[in-house]
Amino acid sequence: MSCLLEPLTEGPLALPNRLVMPPMGTEKSDSDGRVSKELLHYYDQKSQGGYIGLVIVEHSYISPEGKASPRQLSVAEDISIIGLKKLADLIHANGSKAVVQINHAGSNTTEEVTGITPAAPSAVRHPQKKTRPRELTAAEIEKIIDAFGHAARRVKEAGFDGIEIHAAHGFLLNQFYSPLTNQRADPYGGSLDKRIKIHLQVIEAVREAVGKDYPLVLRLGASDYMDGGATIEDSQYSALEFEKAGVNILDISGGLSGYNIPGLTGQGFFAPLTEAIKEKVSIPVILTGGITEARAADQLLAAGKADLIGVGRAIFKDSDWARRAVESLR
Repeated sequence: MSCLLEPLTEGPLALPNRLVMPPMGTEKSDSDGRVSKELLHYYDQKSQGGYIGLVIVEHSYISPEGKASPRQLSVAEDISIIGLKKLADLIHANGSKAVVQINHAGSNTTEEVTGITPAAPSAVRHPQKKTRPRELTAAEIEKIIDAFGHAARRVKEAGFDGIEIHAAHGFLLNQFYSPLTNQRADPYGGSLDKRIKIHLQVIEAVREAVGKDYPLVLRLGASDYMDGGATIEDSQYSALEFEKAGVNILDISGGLSGYNIPGLTGQGFFAPLTEAIKEKVSIPVILTGGITEARAADQLLAAGKADLIGVGRAIFKDSDWARRAVESLR
């Protein structure tokens, strides 16, 4: 059997194969963030046949001030649970496991989206935005941590198989992580241990909300690819701390620079990051980055670069990609 088609049996999230559909923002929810018919149709198309072992549902905002875009999916209110349950049931009926990625945009949003001035770890302009945010207070940070916990509870009540905490791509937790955007002089800024303090508190809040056995994934922006930014050495240390705190799977991607990094091309271009992190942790690691060929995905697994393979753009463009990939490897 090919490596990609092998089931994942270690850890609490057992999967039928090692193919992951990473979170891709669709902007298909209703204007209030609730699950729409359009969103259900999209995930029905992508997951039919159960060829994808794990579907990670797109990043969903935990509170209104953390909303990133106009039609982003919401996990900010209990009323969202009704629609989320329909989505979970649909993906399960098609034969795949599903988790929801929960997120706060921080300064990676606009006043037009949220109605208020964006807030961030420090009053430092986001690399991808023009507006300078205001600095979060300690009380606001506590409120955000609490909101992550409530969002996780809603996802579990909706019947999903797990949670993914978004700490990559220049969103709030990534902003705390990077020394380029975190210039605080309190317990949440400065050394790496201080910059991951909020991550550990979010993990703790989520664990309190869903229990110790519920699968927890964390998407880590493992390198900013910028001078003075977060490095892979930072992420090797942090990954181990997150494992100790109760994370079951690490989903590796880029940091402030996102996933479009000049000079990084080819099949699985984040492989150097996942390989370095696998040296430090014992939990499964997901590799993404430009993967469009099933054979290449299989070879990356066989070479020990990761434990799971995320194929985003190919599945986003072609709903039949996963079926053809699985059948070609059989």
